[in-house]
Amino acid sequence: MSTIQRLKNKIRLWQKLGIFAILGLMLSWLVSCNTGNVNTQVQQSNSANPPLEFWTMQLQPEFTDYFQSLISTFETENPGIKINWVDVPWSAMESKILTAVAAKTAPDVVNLNPDFASQLATRNAWLDLDTKVPKEVLSTYLPNIWQASTLEGKSFGIPWYLTTRLTIYNTELLQQAGISKPPSNYTELAQVAKQLKDKTGKYAMFTTFVAEDSAEVLESLVQMGVTLVDDQGKAAFNTPKGKEAFEYWVNLYKDGLLPKEALTQGHRHGIEMYQSGEAAMLASGGEFLQAIATNAPQIAKVSATAPQITGETGKKNVAVMNLVIPRDTEQPDNALKFALFVTNNQNQLSFAKAANVLPSTTAALGDSYFKTVAANGSALEKARVISAGELPKAEVLVPAMKSINVLQKAIYENLQAAMLGEKTVDQAVTDAAQEWDNRA
Repeated sequence: MSTIQRLKNKIRLWQKLGIFAILGLMLSWLVSCNTGNVNTQVQQSNSANPPLEFWTMQLQPEFTDYFQSLISTFETENPGIKINWVDVPWSAMESKILTAVAAKTAPDVVNLNPDFASQLATRNAWLDLDTKVPKEVLSTYLPNIWQASTLEGKSFGIPWYLTTRLTIYNTELLQQAGISKPPSNYTELAQVAKQLKDKTGKYAMFTTFVAEDSAEVLESLVQMGVTLVDDQGKAAFNTPKGKEAFEYWVNLYKDGLLPKEALTQGHRHGIEMYQSGEAAMLASGGEFLQAIATNAPQIAKVSATAPQITGETGKKNVAVMNLVIPRDTEQPDNALKFALFVTNNQNQLSFAKAANVLPSTTAALGDSYFKTVAANGSALEKARVISAGELPKAEVLVPAMKSINVLQKAIYENLQAAMLGEKTVDQAVTDAAQEWDNRA
């Protein structure tokens, strides 16, 4: 599995965990987990302050040299501050950070993502950054990306690295169906899906309706102009626009333009369908072209990339990884200094190049590395430029909110019921809204 695919898997992991699961597991984690088990590179401090503890998620060994150099530079520039870098396996991060926060033994700087971090932000776990980060520093970050780490008007995280979704497409399959270019919006996707099925018997794209696997369908509703919840946290999608969005996916399924496995299989199945030539498009990051080249070299030869499919809003998806500072840190100023150092323009550009991700600062994104590519550049290089070009309109489409997993489950399960003919679209929308409003 590629490094970036693991990074994306981490993001999906956080989306699966809601605040009620957090509360239910907290006590058992306090008993069974020990943060001393993680792989730690310790640097002893001779200063009056103890070392700052910095947690990342499974970035060793690929980026060990990068972070050792980064930390060494920071310590040279700040002789009174030492850093302990702790790299936590991504599968262990949820339990370890929850345990540490509850026990008031949390690290000083933690790499999470807005969706998961927001669950603890509702419990006042993180340092309020609005009074800590100077306005001139805050303005160096992409405004729409900074907004992703805010909850109820308060900033709880500093943006770090980003990925956006692209459309990877099989040029040969589209040509066989007489299609000159991939669809750019959902209306065109429905048209392309029918033409492809009629001419080639293949599917346009696999989209999963398994709530625990992907938020892509939930994001599509937002792209189509649907408001998920109102300012009071009540369901806001029981509207003509919401019913239209539900009907879009129901019709695609009933017309045989989505595989039946869409109701039972996750995103991995879509990857397999694309690599086997059974689907003409794949919604994923451009870096996945490397995996396709390894797993399906013949498909890779005819693969190209285009901007992600969107709706009438023009909104684009972005996945954000951030840095948060626990409110109980004994060194808030030093922790903030380090977090801002890790995420400054120079270091973001350096890490983006090393990890094949996108930066969250305006200056780093403006570098020619993200702007131009030679005519004979690789598909991956071209994908990078396309992906970077999406960021001005990109945002975290599903805003940080408590119990987002409950909302996603209600919508997906009722969509499935409508797809199977067990409910009308109107009933499915009404039931989903009621389930969300009646949540415990």
